[in-house]
Amino acid sequence: MTVGLLLAAGAGARFGGPKALARDDDGTSWLLRSVQALRPCAEIVVVLGAGAEQAAALLPMSVSRIRAEDWAEGMGASLRAGLLALATTDHDAALVSLVDLPDVDAAVVARLLDAADGRGVLARAAYDGVPGHPVLIGRDHWDGVVAAAVGDRGARDYLAAHEVALVECGDLATGADVDRR
Repeated sequence: MTVGLLLAAGAGARFGGPKALARDDDGTSWLLRSVQALRPCAEIVVVLGAGAEQAAALLPMSVSRIRAEDWAEGMGASLRAGLLALATTDHDAALVSLVDLPDVDAAVVARLLDAADGRGVLARAAYDGVPGHPVLIGRDHWDGVVAAAVGDRGARDYLAAHEVALVECGDLATGADVDRR
């Protein structure tokens, strides 16, 4: 069983506000679009921080919410909060995604889930050979990722030190994140 873990806690300093509250020109909520992308997962958990109350109000009741109290520290704090909260569950893996990936959809998530599973999995989407998000992290790696997740680096250092399966998704999306309006 894989849980979808959406990191949506940042203040979006370069962006001009919390990305969890952002909307496209047509009114599409980035938060809700990102939740929809995780629908192939057994459960969805969203980590909130900046604008947490407003963002939580947007989420369907079926989506679990976690607040990263130290969210201002960076993505590492959000990832730690999410994985620590999941430690008491029976999930074998967490598929970690970000709220600012506009073209990453359920097809990308499904391909990543189909390519690898189990408690020992380490896999990530790649776009034309370039590693990106989402990242599939098996339970056997959670403690190591939590220990390595500092500042705005998230799991980057942990993944660099371990063998990670790349799952090509460049035919489905660009995987590009949005940092500026």
